[in-house]
Amino acid sequence: MTAGADNVRLTVGQAVVRFLASQWSERDGQRQKLFAGCFGIFGHGNVAGVGQALLQNELTEKEERLPYVLARNEQAMVHTAVAYARQKDRLQTWACTASVGPGSTNMLTGAALATVNRLPVLLLPSGTFATRVSGPVLQELEAPNAADVTVNDAFRPLSRFFDRVNRPEQLPSALLGAMRVLTDPVETGAATIALPQDVQAEAFEWPVDLFAPRNWRIARPVPEAVDVADAATLIRSAQRPLIVAGGGVHYSGAEQALRVFCEATGIPVGETQAGKGALPHGHPQAMGAIGSTGTTAANALAREADVVIGIGTRYSDFTTASRTAFQDPGIRFVNINIARFDAGKHAGLPVVADAREALTALTAALHGYAVDPAYRDRQVRLFRDWDARVEAAYHPPAEVTDALAAGVLTQGTVLGCVNELSDPRDVVVCAAGSMPGDLHKLWRVRDRKAYHVEYGYSCMG
Repeated sequence: MTAGADNVRLTVGQAVVRFLASQWSERDGQRQKLFAGCFGIFGHGNVAGVGQALLQNELTEKEERLPYVLARNEQAMVHTAVAYARQKDRLQTWACTASVGPGSTNMLTGAALATVNRLPVLLLPSGTFATRVSGPVLQELEAPNAADVTVNDAFRPLSRFFDRVNRPEQLPSALLGAMRVLTDPVETGAATIALPQDVQAEAFEWPVDLFAPRNWRIARPVPEAVDVADAATLIRSAQRPLIVAGGGVHYSGAEQALRVFCEATGIPVGETQAGKGALPHGHPQAMGAIGSTGTTAANALAREADVVIGIGTRYSDFTTASRTAFQDPGIRFVNINIARFDAGKHAGLPVVADAREALTALTAALHGYAVDPAYRDRQVRLFRDWDARVEAAYHPPAEVTDALAAGVLTQGTVLGCVNELSDPRDVVVCAAGSMPGDLHKLWRVRDRKAYHVEYGYSCMG
């Protein structure tokens, strides 16, 4: 590396790594590295660019280091990065680098999963030569109708941000654009910067300011007072209100605010897959899973609900049982969501705000309001009946146990054994299939981060 007075000479790969190592996120005064590190599998297209840069970066000071972890499968490394981001409430994630062609396209499924679930991950697929002087090269797609099309264009519809860096001068705007999306809870998802293999190794003089530590503050938008007032008026008119808690409750860190709200109002809570654990098992207002894979308690209340308060949910078809879960003819919706796109669903009254901030404001606005005691009692009876069913699934009666003496176990019994023998802070992880449905209904969550079942994209692996 050589440097001028205000510039430093680095390859594009070196510039990418140095830039990523200097990015920080901050929320509520808590600051952390935006990127915990970089997953990667090296091959032709990235080993001499980003790969060399990551190796050299291992020798830098800890504060400027971007740790590298070798992955074994490109799709799995994206899933790992997304899972990490979810556990970190979208405040931290990983970058992922892959080689040209199939190495990069193996990340497509992970990109779709991240974007569907509104979870941040940075993807760095390698590309064929930007100059095209040696084309077609190994693993290059030749499109006879458009010479500038590459397989990496497949990331465009799957990414919340996409750019291809064909010249070093384009890198700063691409990096800053990706950071903007990754740290915006409204826009977040997969951010993809395609890096042609020749450009990765091309040297350039960069302004040193590009690599200065940069803070990205994660916003907590507060709700409009008029929206809170309208929502409070609508909720006060309800006889059978119900909350649908989605992943946004967790990402906002709004569990305590939700608990305070429910205890003050007596409004019951049904949880989506992403929202499971919004209230701990055993809380009087916790009715468990809702929708196609829901509990009898939550779904009975859903059928009768006259006002549904969605918090941080995008109302997937499993949550709404393909729009059959809520059957009151006059049902109305209040949708608390940081994204206006989701807040407007089901023709609901949108409260566009951070979940924690909105719940705090709504609790104050509803001071003195509570559901009828009979409705509270109905919640208790419904969940007690459901919990007895769970207990029976965990511990079948003697006649069933005798029939299973040959060593065959039911899925419910296996889940019960694991649930009861695991530590409260152990995390259950499961891929698509029938088991996520049973987990949604049967798993007794004891910690806000103890349940990790991806169901937005319902992906195997």
